[in-house]
Amino acid sequence: MSKQVPEVETLFCHETGSDYLVVVTRDGKRLFRAKLGLSETSAGPRPAKFRVKRGSSEEPRQPDEFVDLARRASRIRLSEQTSKGGREALLEMFAGYQLEDKAKAVRTCRYCASSGRYSPITTETAIKSDDDWICTDCASRELERELSYVGNVTGAAKDRLEELMLEVQDLERITNLLKGRLDPDLTKFDTISATTDEVDPVGVDTLNLHPGLQNLLEDRFDTLLPVQSLSVENGLFDGNDQLVVSATATGKTLVGELAGLNRVLNGKGKLLFLVPLVALANQKYDDFQDEYGHLVDVSIRVGASRIADSGNQFDPNADVIVGTYEGIDHALRTGKDLGDIGTVVIDEVHTLKEPERGHRLDGLISRLKYTCEKRQQARDAYGGAQWIYLSATVGNAEQLGAALEATLIEFEERPVPIERHVTFADGREKVNVENKLVRRAFDTESSKGYRGQTIIFTNSRRRCHEISRKLEYNAAPYHAGLDYKRRKRVEGMFADQELAAVVTTAALAAGVDFPASQVIFDSLAMGIEWLSVQEFHQMLGRAGRPDYHDKGTVYVLVEPDCSYHNSMEMTEDEVAFKLLKGEMEPVMTQYDEAGAIEETLANITVSGKAAKSLNDRMLGEVPTTHAIGKLLEYEFIDGFSPTPLGRVVTEHFLSPGQAFAIIDGIRKGAHPYDLIADIELRDQRL
Repeated sequence: MSKQVPEVETLFCHETGSDYLVVVTRDGKRLFRAKLGLSETSAGPRPAKFRVKRGSSEEPRQPDEFVDLARRASRIRLSEQTSKGGREALLEMFAGYQLEDKAKAVRTCRYCASSGRYSPITTETAIKSDDDWICTDCASRELERELSYVGNVTGAAKDRLEELMLEVQDLERITNLLKGRLDPDLTKFDTISATTDEVDPVGVDTLNLHPGLQNLLEDRFDTLLPVQSLSVENGLFDGNDQLVVSATATGKTLVGELAGLNRVLNGKGKLLFLVPLVALANQKYDDFQDEYGHLVDVSIRVGASRIADSGNQFDPNADVIVGTYEGIDHALRTGKDLGDIGTVVIDEVHTLKEPERGHRLDGLISRLKYTCEKRQQARDAYGGAQWIYLSATVGNAEQLGAALEATLIEFEERPVPIERHVTFADGREKVNVENKLVRRAFDTESSKGYRGQTIIFTNSRRRCHEISRKLEYNAAPYHAGLDYKRRKRVEGMFADQELAAVVTTAALAAGVDFPASQVIFDSLAMGIEWLSVQEFHQMLGRAGRPDYHDKGTVYVLVEPDCSYHNSMEMTEDEVAFKLLKGEMEPVMTQYDEAGAIEETLANITVSGKAAKSLNDRMLGEVPTTHAIGKLLEYEFIDGFSPTPLGRVVTEHFLSPGQAFAIIDGIRKGAHPYDLIADIELRDQRL
């Protein structure tokens, strides 16, 4: 500052100890900072010392220079953080120079004032910090500092926290979220509203089904649900193939059941009801036995190692066969005669997009269609199969329906609203948060008279057991590694409201019918892979059932800067907001070389020279010529027949790499356990 007093826009004073910090600004920019000391005189408080700050040093000036600055200032502002006595002394001093009209106490950012910046704040812009108020810039810096303590929080999560901070104007409430505190007003991300499409319900008494099925339905319902009504109106009982896309708990499963059972009872062939997981197959088998066992014979096909779990021997001549995709595909690959197939229901058809299993479902559909068509050509009495595909989550429903040559039945109703919440917690704190949420839900009863129950999704079986042990209320792990009886016991206890929570991996996501009011994501990974948007929506769709609950609640627990395997490119906080904001991915099957070879070998095993036509009708593009060349090179086929080696490979669903690893291990005399370990490690590296 020169000795000549400059033009001044604002003169700002803020108490610091026994002195005052003075900030001089013009055109919104700081000209300089200074320190002012007052002394008591017979005329009242007057400037006694005035020192201009130059970096870390101070340059003494005449006290009268401060008075000249005050006279030239357009306005004089005193911070509200200055003590009452300090403000009174300043105001009395300015009054002594007839400057009291310029002087006014204002709310300013405490951090800025202490750092020599004039930063006025208003009720709309102030952010509470401890017992004081700061500006948004300082609040953002403080939040960033807090975030640095918990890890490298990425853009979307940081933006979300800043957005919440500006909304509630309280820094501490936001930082408490990072410590696992549950503040529903802050954790709430959005609400998926309940929606109802206007569909005229079809009366059950108008269906004209087989008498046994007709009477059973009339005892249970007066009218069909909307998605069921749409399906009937679009030719369900006329044999039309359909792709039914509708949210969880809207009644789409009954569409497949009604079509298949009616055709069974009318002598048009058996029903194959196919699902992706053993746990789901077991439950569907029990459901069919309980609800329709007096009308039809029911069998289950999930693979030899699993059949013993339930004590049910596979009967290929049964009226209804509930099976996993691989269970039925194994029957085809091994030449089992499944008889006249009247209806094929493919539940969770969006599995077609999964990298590891999608090609197998694609191949199974092609092989089953070939088998049915070949039988239809050979038997005049057999009229072929009707195909019903079911899914809650398809991003390209029209395209998929066209590819499957099925009429699209799309119903977008959500029976109850779902509140989606996001909160932050590290791995150790997550269980404490889950415990609070489980207790809160179970202690709350809906208007329908049901206590709130919770499904917790995590990324490993070990974690399932760890969480269920640590929850205060009664909880149980549930995953495919449990034996059949234990899974059934858990299902029964949950249905009877004896469990407050089940902790699971992917098994419940794929449609096991547990009426939970709340879903908690302990992890956004399954194994070492992040969830897709499709899988995420499938899981959160388990929250809230119209006959049980008033709403569904979903909590996503995010550990900042966390990943579960070094192969994961994103962190959990990045993934969380990608999933919450993401669009549903299209269902398309992609083929790598191993997948193309496996499906081509299976098609040759089932159809011989017709394998190319089976490949051509599959959804994904299969490089048939290349695959056949590799099969010949590997000696898996001889012409258009599998060799003994090729037959073993296809019957055990082995990739070429797995097959050669086993062969190499056998030649070297490796122990079977070592062989399996090598294959597992090899698959993880890939």
